Amino acid sequence: MTTFRARTFVSSAAAASLCLVLAACSSGGDADAGAQQSTKGKVKLQFWSWTEGIEAQVKTWNKTHPDTQVEFSQEAGDTVYQKLRAAVKAGTAPCLSKMDGQDLATFAADGLLTDISKTAASYKSAYTTAAWNSVSPGGTTYGIPMGSSPLFTAYRADLFQKYGITKAPATWDELIADGIAIQKKNKNIKIFNMAGEDPSTLVDLSWQAGASWYKVDGDQWKIGFTTPAALKAGDVVQQLIDHNLASNASYADPGVFKTWDLGKTILMTTSTWQLPIYDTNFPKSRGKWQLADAPLFDTAAPRTSSFFDTTAVLKGCKYPDRAAQFAAWLSSSKESVTTLTDPKSKSGLFPALKDVTPYVDKIIPTEMFNGKSDSAQIITTAASRVGDQWQYGPDYADMFAEMQKDWGKVVKKQMTVKDMLTHLQSWTLSDLKSKGINASAAN
Repeated sequence: MTTFRARTFVSSAAAASLCLVLAACSSGGDADAGAQQSTKGKVKLQFWSWTEGIEAQVKTWNKTHPDTQVEFSQEAGDTVYQKLRAAVKAGTAPCLSKMDGQDLATFAADGLLTDISKTAASYKSAYTTAAWNSVSPGGTTYGIPMGSSPLFTAYRADLFQKYGITKAPATWDELIADGIAIQKKNKNIKIFNMAGEDPSTLVDLSWQAGASWYKVDGDQWKIGFTTPAALKAGDVVQQLIDHNLASNASYADPGVFKTWDLGKTILMTTSTWQLPIYDTNFPKSRGKWQLADAPLFDTAAPRTSSFFDTTAVLKGCKYPDRAAQFAAWLSSSKESVTTLTDPKSKSGLFPALKDVTPYVDKIIPTEMFNGKSDSAQIITTAASRVGDQWQYGPDYADMFAEMQKDWGKVVKKQMTVKDMLTHLQSWTLSDLKSKGINASAAN
């Protein structure tokens, strides 16, 4: 079950060319990105988020930072991004908002965020390269990383043993071979799940294979849905489908957990925020699961993927330096991160920091796993393996919606993965061109 480059700060001339790459440059009112000044005196910042536990941290910040008071607003629901867009256009947007990486890239391309490259530079070293990429589409920084979701494996060790498999698959080729071997003994057992409404599996595998669907090259985006690495990932997905190795339980179905809890599907790629959910929803199989590293494409160059939460700075923010300071405190200070990574906070947060070791042990529900592997080390390793080649492009959110239209057909064997990737390649190039964004096909 899945969730779903470091750059030297550029000169003014290079920054201008990157604006052309993104099609629109954001503005921070009087706070120009090339010469942002330190704000003097007392200020108030508005902050939108839908993460549990955040409001309490805002109160903690406000007690110790009298000159920068943050007004928190709990915003949630399917329309939150539409509300943000409308607020920016009306000039009533908050200074800060929670935002996932793919939507941050789209907001940046649409000119709805503030370039904070200069003021944010001092915070960069605390975060992983992949995390910083998530707030820096095209090389320009628009926010501060908040949380990550590095992928690793959870599998039914008892059932693997029952069907003669002694260890978790180390590669995707091994996973496919194991799945075939298990089905020869029990045709009703699936080794994986791919929901018909969610193509995140393909995203994850493409990231892990070293693909870059979007990549900045000079003054243009290179689009790579049909590169060798992308097609390699697509081939693994196709094999899972062709060999009937994956169940298709919908993540929108409240009963989705039963396919794992009852042993009908016996492996998943998963992440930290999901662990407490399994502990609650796997009553029959609690204690029978084991963690392992995510399957690899290349054991000599281990790579996994991650989903990133960010705190974005909206267009019109009058105090981007204070906004960046608060966002960095929220996601990197020991005080804040220790509290938010505690399951009691219910935030589900796993830090996007380079050093995650202080925060790993307490997020692992000990009764969920059989204790035969070092779960903390597996999670720490996953965090260190997130591929830093992946970038979110200026129309990523729209592209993902387009991919969702065909994904159901792919899962039902009505369309091949390669055909879908070929369509996405031409669709994305056409879409970017229609938006006035310079793009060409990657080799």
